[in-house]
Amino acid sequence: MNSRILWLLGAGLLALAGAVFAADAQGFADANAGANPNPVRLMRPPAAPLSAMALLGREIFYDASLSSSGSLSCASCHSPDHGYGPPNDGPVMLGGASLTRQGARAVPSLTYLERQPNFSIGPDKADDDNVMDLAQMAALGREAARTTKTAGGTGASANIVPQGGLFWDGRADTLQDQALFPLLDPNEMDGGSAEIVAGKLRRAPYASRFVELFGVGVMRNQRLLIAEAMFAVARYQVEEPSFHPYSSKYDYWLEGKARLSESELRGLQLFNDPGKANCAGCHTSAPSRDGLPPLFTDHQYEALGAPRNAALAGNKDPSYFDLGVCGPQRTDAVEQTQYCGMFLTPTLRNTATRHAFFHNGVFKTLEEVLDFYNFRDIHPDKVFPRTADGTVRKYDDLPETYHANVDIADPPFDRRLGDKPAMTAQDEADIIAFLKTLTDGYKVED
Repeated sequence: MNSRILWLLGAGLLALAGAVFAADAQGFADANAGANPNPVRLMRPPAAPLSAMALLGREIFYDASLSSSGSLSCASCHSPDHGYGPPNDGPVMLGGASLTRQGARAVPSLTYLERQPNFSIGPDKADDDNVMDLAQMAALGREAARTTKTAGGTGASANIVPQGGLFWDGRADTLQDQALFPLLDPNEMDGGSAEIVAGKLRRAPYASRFVELFGVGVMRNQRLLIAEAMFAVARYQVEEPSFHPYSSKYDYWLEGKARLSESELRGLQLFNDPGKANCAGCHTSAPSRDGLPPLFTDHQYEALGAPRNAALAGNKDPSYFDLGVCGPQRTDAVEQTQYCGMFLTPTLRNTATRHAFFHNGVFKTLEEVLDFYNFRDIHPDKVFPRTADGTVRKYDDLPETYHANVDIADPPFDRRLGDKPAMTAQDEADIIAFLKTLTDGYKVED
């Protein structure tokens, strides 16, 4: 074999090897496309059999006989098949004796409340022995400058603003207290009086479990009976894993066990981009330092100036306004007018399973929600109605005297009339694709 043939053979082998390497590299890249390059270990709540208290709570959670209609249980509005959120397409649920009365607000999800801090103004101070009342906390808040909230920023955590608590207005601190409100609300389960509810509990098929857990005396003490029943519901929510499964595609992506599509990845980048959607400015997307999965809320309150929902019966009265922290359902912060129009920032986990968004359920789709964030200030005519003379009625669900409470600092709300939108139509579609990865129940491929 002469030298020329040897050279050609060698060149051919090198070319073949190069082609194989290129093919392998491409295959490797394809195989890892969309994978998390820096996977983490998430610390999920430990799973264990439900306690006797939680089992009792489960019975109560699904007991429709506690409602005046005999048709509504906790699970009717907080459907386990819908992330413990509403199962219907309406802005609010219907309740009362004949199931014709509208609830006041969109039904929030009961998932991921196990780490919800108590209501406070400013950072949670559970370990602080200096107890301050709401007026004192509010006074501190008025004196403190508010930091703009941006994705990845840390300054917002020190903001002296309302945070924590349950419901849209934070009026309950514990799951036990929260469970009682809808049970007695005439627009929801309409349980009537404490006396009526206690009587039903005494006659319930699970009544003997109260005696087993608390002794026969509990049946003679109406107040204690109801308190233990609500505590049992709270224990069910804490112990039942489906209330906090952390089983979304995004959770598994964080752990390196799932890959995001190109659209989902772009959506994640836009979600975390302070110059674009900046969703993570309030809906935190990163695990905590100790490995707890992200909750997609900073637990703080915001006045976003959502449009008025004409589908709500209460809104037919032009003088009626739902002011969130300032009332009407919450009554202890009426004088703290700097918080009027503020509502709790909800988790975005399982948000794609919902059909009612914001406190008044004014938006039915995620597309409408993204349009609101994108166009509220630069093209308000796309979001708000007009008066008879053609004037756009911006922030029409909030009295004008409180319009200064509306957030105009946090991106993308820092843009002004006529500015370029923060997001393109494709950006919005990609963000929605990412939001759909937050739905629980994703099955990891083997």
